[in-house]
Amino acid sequence: MSDRFRMYRENVGRGMARFGGWAIRHPFYATLIYLAAVSLIFLVFPGLDLAASGMFHDPALGFFAQSEPFLRKLRYLGPYIVQIIAIVSILTLLLKLLLPGRAPLLPLRMPVFLLTTLIIGPGLVVNALFKNNWGRPRPVMVEQFGGDMPYVPVWLPTNWCDTNCSFVSGEASASVWLLTLAFIAPAAWRMAVLAVTLPLILALSVNRVAFGGHFLSDTLLSWGVTFLVILSVHHLLYQRPGRWLTDRGLDEALTKAGRRLQGLVTGAASAGAIRMRAFFAKFR
Repeated sequence: MSDRFRMYRENVGRGMARFGGWAIRHPFYATLIYLAAVSLIFLVFPGLDLAASGMFHDPALGFFAQSEPFLRKLRYLGPYIVQIIAIVSILTLLLKLLLPGRAPLLPLRMPVFLLTTLIIGPGLVVNALFKNNWGRPRPVMVEQFGGDMPYVPVWLPTNWCDTNCSFVSGEASASVWLLTLAFIAPAAWRMAVLAVTLPLILALSVNRVAFGGHFLSDTLLSWGVTFLVILSVHHLLYQRPGRWLTDRGLDEALTKAGRRLQGLVTGAASAGAIRMRAFFAKFR
């Protein structure tokens, strides 16, 4: 029996290693499989959602993690980091536009990649498309946890919730978006970036489940949807870029735009100065 078990364990290990290698070579297809598997699991076993949320719920106290000061502060850490990265990215592009003769602070595909994935992933796909249209009640809203609405399975559009609903998790999406830093980091730094971001993603996402803000399925599916956006934009910018989407192409485009802007500002300032002189000349 022990020999059979050992052989079975070795075969499973080899199979997982082969699948892991395939997933690394084909991340887009692997993410689609992940989304399909997670969806199927929670559609077949919806009780998993209720069981996961129930771990953080007390009939008398509700979702008791909400009263923990540390966890409340942790919730705002993710958005704060995202805002800092977004501000730095915008300033990098603005400085290039305002000072077109200067070299950019960073290769321009970096801020473009960061801002594009943030706008499309957490912004448009997760919040505008899913959360505002799917209508899935949050755990705190459902009858099993003291609310007055029914539990709604994944991928089932309803009108129970009007806007900013549970499906899928916006904060889990914003947290997994931090993986974009590993995509643009130098190869020598990537493991260090992942060592910091992966635990943070897990902590921020589980925190929302603990608060009763999202079901576990909302979080897991949000990860996959956002990661698909990241992979797609990265492919467009770094693997199959057109000439104008390269660092050089973006530099040239912003340089031209910046010089046109300078010309417009200079022209407007000159015209304004002429009008001001003409106005004051009337009082001589």
